[in-house]
Amino acid sequence: MSDWFGADEATFGDRLTGAREAAGLSQEELAQRLGVRLETLASWEDDMADPRANRLQMVAGMLNVSLMWLLTGEGEGLDGPPEAREEAQDVRETVREIRAIRTVVEELDARLGRLERKLAAEGQA
Repeated sequence: MSDWFGADEATFGDRLTGAREAAGLSQEELAQRLGVRLETLASWEDDMADPRANRLQMVAGMLNVSLMWLLTGEGEGLDGPPEAREEAQDVRETVREIRAIRTVVEELDARLGRLERKLAAEGQA
């Protein structure tokens, strides 16, 4: 997945869209922050137009990616699609929850065992 946003696999618009989504911003939010019309940002993401240099630098800064990554896919940017990272995070959270539940169940099982032994001991007395 390291080449997901590389020059051979993705366009500037793909990388811009991916970085915006990874930042948790809608098109409307990013357009407003950049001071451009929604249609302008949409045309950048659709590779129908290119931003001017000053806007390009602003975009990179706001989305926490390098200018080089936005242009070429090389440098500091995203490793893969935002959905894959979100799914991986969801899986990690689910595994943590399962482990927490397993710990509680093991503690309850040990407690139940102690109570059963206590009852058995009282029944023999």
